[in-house]
Formats: sequence, structure tokens, C-alpha cells
Amino acid sequence: MRVLYVEDAELLAGAVKHNLEKQGITTDLANNGEDGLDLAVKDIYDCVILDIMLPKLSGTDILKRMREKNIQTPVIMLSALSEVETKVGHLDKGADDYLAKPFKTAELIARIKAVVRRPKTVDAGIIKYGDLALDKTNATLNGEQLTAKEVEIMTEFMKNPENLISKEHLLVKVWGEGNICDDNYVETYISRIRKLLKRIKSHVKIVTVRGLGYKIMEK
Repeated sequence: MRVLYVEDAELLAGAVKHNLEKQGITTDLANNGEDGLDLAVKDIYDCVILDIMLPKLSGTDILKRMREKNIQTPVIMLSALSEVETKVGHLDKGADDYLAKPFKTAELIARIKAVVRRPKTVDAGIIKYGDLALDKTNATLNGEQLTAKEVEIMTEFMKNPENLISKEHLLVKVWGEGNICDDNYVETYISRIRKLLKRIKSHVKIVTVRGLGYKIMEK
């Protein structure tokens, strides 16, 4: 995982970077808003962490310009301003989370992992998770054609990443209430989707939880 941390307090930034990288999170630093924006718009990060009060360009402005460019990278805002209005205002502008200063690095790491796990909806027809992009309008997964049932199954998985989904749930959601299908239908489609994931060399896999169902996870 690679994150961008934009913070003008250099001692704090250095300490946070050290702790993040101890947890295997590669961290790039910028100490002013202009440099932060230049890096953020490269769209190479799994998460961007923005202090609100920055020299040259505020974190709020960086967030606004990222979203104007349709860069959907998860953004966590940091600020000593903890008023509800401030939090809500930034969430309304497209931030994914807000953390008040001072904060514990362990909490920041937990927030980073949470926003990165969330499925990213780019528009009404596209859902993203990990290295996968499901285009519901054109019925494709990373450009590979899917059947209607495969689209519905992957929609359930990608909207609920890392959550257990039972065969019974899939039968109802995909085949409808009162269907006469059995578990073999689900198993057949899961097998087909697994073969597709293998063919496109995805890092996402469908995990079987014996006796309970399935969930998708990144390897």
C-alpha cells in the first residue's frame, strides 16, 4: 500500500511516516499544498492524507481539485478543528474520513485500512475494489465480458468486500425469491468467476468459508 501524507509540521510528518512504514505502508511526504496537489493528481496512491491548514494551498483546496479531476482516491482530512460543521463540510466535499488532531498513529492506520477497503463507485455503472473494475452497464469485469448472473454476483461481492455472503443470500439476490435452484448453481458460477480472476491475473480472490459461504479479499 502506498499513501501520500501532506503535512507542514515536519517533525510530526516524519514520526507518522516512520510508524506507517513500520506497518508496511509506503509513505510519500509533501510539506505544502502545492507540492501535495502535484503528487495527489498523479493518481498513484491508495490513500491521501491531508492536513487542512497548509502553506500555499489548503488541504480543502487539494481535495476540491482532486474531485474536480475525477480522482477518486480515498482522502482522510486531518485538523485541530474538530467542530461538527468542519467535519460534515469536508465529507460533503468528497472526503472519505476526518481525524481530529492530536491523533494516535494506530487510529490513523485503522482509518487508512478502512477507507482503502471500501468499494469505490466511480459512477452509477462502475464499482471498483482492489484491481477490479466492474462495469455493470456493459457487463464487463476489467474488460472481460460477463453474463447477467455473473454481474449480479460480482456486484454483491464488490459492494461488500471482505464480508461473508452466504449461498442462500446469493440465490435470493441473483435468482429471486421462491427460486427452485440449489447450491450447485452458485458453485458453478463461483467456479467460472474464479477462472476469470485467474485469467486476468487479479490480486482479488473469492474465499470459501466452509459451511457458511464466500467473501472476496485481496491477496
